[in-house]
Amino acid sequence: MTVSDTGPPTSETHPAVRAFRQCGGDGTLSVHASFPGGRGLGFSGAARVAGVLASHVQRGRGAWDARADVLRDATAMEGHADNVAASLYGGVVAVAAGHVVRVPLAKEPTIVVWVPERETATTSARRLLPDQVPFDDAVFNVGRTALLVAALAAGDIGALRAATEDRLHQDRRLSRVQDSRTAMEAALSAGAWAAWLSGSGPSVAALADQAAADAIAGALPTSGRVMVCGLDDEGAVVS
Repeated sequence: MTVSDTGPPTSETHPAVRAFRQCGGDGTLSVHASFPGGRGLGFSGAARVAGVLASHVQRGRGAWDARADVLRDATAMEGHADNVAASLYGGVVAVAAGHVVRVPLAKEPTIVVWVPERETATTSARRLLPDQVPFDDAVFNVGRTALLVAALAAGDIGALRAATEDRLHQDRRLSRVQDSRTAMEAALSAGAWAAWLSGSGPSVAALADQAAADAIAGALPTSGRVMVCGLDDEGAVVS
């Protein structure tokens, strides 16, 4: 996602423009995104990072100098730090208690994303989730999280499928989007290291070797758009 002070002005209702205004930004913004909103791809987090950072740049600050303030303000707007931190710092990050730590990657993966046409509102998707979860399920997911970080750092491809298993949200959300479940299964069958529901869905993301990306993309349902992506190691920049 890019924002600039040249080009057609974007609506004041856009989350990037709203974030810009909330942080004291003045003038118009032109916003361009290469991925859609409402699909579980972190659109609102990226937009808020862009808008907040633009307000700091307008005051003469650079991306690196403003990073801590952008993280704080964009997180407050978003309500959680996960998408914000990834958009701001780039790469694969772990974030909690205001700390952002880059996860080292032993292998350079490709991400194959399947994006259906319909949208999913995050608030309605959250209503599918219970207020409480069984202790065993919480332990299951905590263990998978630790395994995922270790597997990425060690380059243990064989552990990634188990590391991305989930008992807290995926099954409930996938029960309403059968084609997303089909896309996950197709990606795994075509050679993906791991696949999961992206955010609250309905998009699906798969982690894979670059050599397998085309085969995985070709195996996904034709009812959605396919994007083959690399990891952005820079995060938010000013150019």
